[in-house]
Amino acid sequence: MTDHADHGNGRAHSDWRPSANPWFIAIAVTLAAFMEVLDTTIVNVALPHIAGTMSASYDEATWTLTSYLVANGIVLPISGFFGRMLGRKRYFIVCIVAFTIFSFLCGVATNLGQLIIFRVLQGFFGGGLQPNQQSIILDTFPPAQRGRAFSISAVAIVIAPVLGPTLGGWITDNFSWRWVFLLNVPVGILTSLAVMQLVEDPPWRAKPGGKVSIDYIGITLIAVGLGCLQVMLDRGEDDDWFSSTFICSFAVLAVAGIVGATFWLLYTKKPVVDLACLKDRNFALGCFSIAAFASILYGSAVLVPQLAQQQLGYTAMLAGLVLSPGALLITMEIPLISKLMPHVQTRFLVTTGFVLLGCALIYSHRLVPDIDYLSLVKMRSFQSLAIGFLFVPITTLAYLTVPPRLNDDASALFTMFRNVAGSIGISLSTAMIRERAQARMAHLSEHMTTLSQNYNDALQQNAHAIMALNGTPMAAAMQTATGRLYMTFVSQSTILAYIDVFAMLAIFCFACAPMTLFFSPAKASGGAGGH
Repeated sequence: MTDHADHGNGRAHSDWRPSANPWFIAIAVTLAAFMEVLDTTIVNVALPHIAGTMSASYDEATWTLTSYLVANGIVLPISGFFGRMLGRKRYFIVCIVAFTIFSFLCGVATNLGQLIIFRVLQGFFGGGLQPNQQSIILDTFPPAQRGRAFSISAVAIVIAPVLGPTLGGWITDNFSWRWVFLLNVPVGILTSLAVMQLVEDPPWRAKPGGKVSIDYIGITLIAVGLGCLQVMLDRGEDDDWFSSTFICSFAVLAVAGIVGATFWLLYTKKPVVDLACLKDRNFALGCFSIAAFASILYGSAVLVPQLAQQQLGYTAMLAGLVLSPGALLITMEIPLISKLMPHVQTRFLVTTGFVLLGCALIYSHRLVPDIDYLSLVKMRSFQSLAIGFLFVPITTLAYLTVPPRLNDDASALFTMFRNVAGSIGISLSTAMIRERAQARMAHLSEHMTTLSQNYNDALQQNAHAIMALNGTPMAAAMQTATGRLYMTFVSQSTILAYIDVFAMLAIFCFACAPMTLFFSPAKASGGAGGH
């Protein structure tokens, strides 16, 4: 089908509108995506409890998370194909119902093997929810209203990963880890009934007759490439990255699969996912921008609670509450940004977002070992303020000039870039914390020697204080004082490592900002381009 035909087709159906209220449709499909995104993080804090119940080690229990991410990552780029093969509404409902069923089975699993199998299937069907949600919103709303519609979508994508650890910690502490999964059952039932009643496929999505061509090679290469990449990213930190033969093997398979899939999809006649949408400048820049945004969002969302729990002794729930005010701020800010979009070139909002995020990350240099809760919340809230400028404007610009026939594949690719980049952001951030902590310890160790007068003075002061407090002999007091100074040394090194990583993320934000100026100079009202 030619682009001319696409435009003609778009004009022929330009007067189509769903019979149900489009905002009800947006809420219904976003609720399904919210449920799926929430499950990527809500399980994290429950892993020790799962391991205890299942008589397994913590390392074995982490496969409940890895298996979900792998299955999810494989399905994301090919969800458009399943939508065309089954009909998008039918596929979306199948995904919700199956996701709900396997959530229930996860909640009642009696051993770790069962739980991992059910998590694989939960991730497989959950992978179709985000891309279809985006695609349905694209077809339901005209370009002039998409910015406001994507503000609802932002709640699922931006808030759910932040809410997950807090909600998971509260459920696990007060009930049982099983309710982390069982919580999906009533939400899934409600959502599936709402989608059945409200969502309808537009006329140009009528299911074609005849035999559907299945690109087995493309599906296999995507499964190998993205599946191995997710395993590598999720298990790399635990297995010491490339010093592990296991991780190296999966890295090679990931590169071979992704490179092979790219060449195959570009040159085969009927690819499982059409990469032609990446020829559109706005969409290609949108994928790059959402990947950069996701890597920083997920990376920083992991670093802050990790800092709170490991360095400050916060519980999982209290660490999650550090993120919650920022999430609330984003929820309040996004509608304001949506109202601003028709009056300002959308690309300038994205540029502003990256610059503000860079400044907010630089503000994190105020970290100290005894930082209080309010200061930590303020630091995260500044980051959240910038995040509000990014998701909706980037998503709106990305789909601005994509032909309607490519909406399914574009949604699948856009979601894939976001999720894979988020996984990369988490892995790189945690790996860099370890690397920078070691580097900082190596640097500071020069001052942890008896040749340093400051060290000797601090050691003597601590020893005398211990002797005065407990009446401890001098030799024992010196040993205790040395231990305390070492703990301070480790704490200072780790805090400096967090400052270093936040600085690296800030530099990355500033580097991304100029790229956003290559977007089309459009406003959210669809003033440029369009279909």
